[in-house]
Amino acid sequence: MENQQTYAMPRIGDKAPDFESLTTLGKIKFSDYNKGKWVIFFSHPADFTPVCTTEMTGFAKEKQFFADHNTLLMGLSIDSIHAHIAWVNAVYEKTGVLFEFPIVADIDMSVSKLYGMLQPGESETAAVRAVFFIDPEGIIRLIMYYPLNIGRNMEEIKRALVALQTASENKVACPLDWQPGDKVIVPAPKTLEELVARKASNLEMVDWYLAKKSL
Repeated sequence: MENQQTYAMPRIGDKAPDFESLTTLGKIKFSDYNKGKWVIFFSHPADFTPVCTTEMTGFAKEKQFFADHNTLLMGLSIDSIHAHIAWVNAVYEKTGVLFEFPIVADIDMSVSKLYGMLQPGESETAAVRAVFFIDPEGIIRLIMYYPLNIGRNMEEIKRALVALQTASENKVACPLDWQPGDKVIVPAPKTLEELVARKASNLEMVDWYLAKKSL
């Protein structure tokens, strides 16, 4: 453990680290790809592995959902571009599902290290299942990490994306188990004047600091 290498991990609120890399859609500079849209940037341990295949297929099948929510996808694993292309082709031939989003070929692990996708306790050479939600300004808004042997939950990824977008657009917060259409939480008053106004409002008041409304 004394020789175990550690890698920097971007945090929520940080600017997403920029990079330029070869992908299955050609060379892409991340800051250009990100402009004006949300991006879900996710890593998987390796091509031609079973859990990864289910996850990438899951993202591909939700193509329309992400397009409807102004969101681009980008995958990554520590594999060559030739392995990526062969895997994409194999999955398409076997299932009819095509991975149309770019997959970064990170054979030198440079992008994985940049994003803290390598967790030495899990593996020194395979990225864990990281998910970065990045807003149109290039700011990291949410990070999820899963180990190598547990697949992600697509419904939670979709729910979290819509919650982030809803909170940003309406300057509100989303409570436990929030789903689209549920009431949202209004920021607590910061002055006595705001407190008086809140008590006179038609908000659903649980207490002075916890009030909900429908959008």
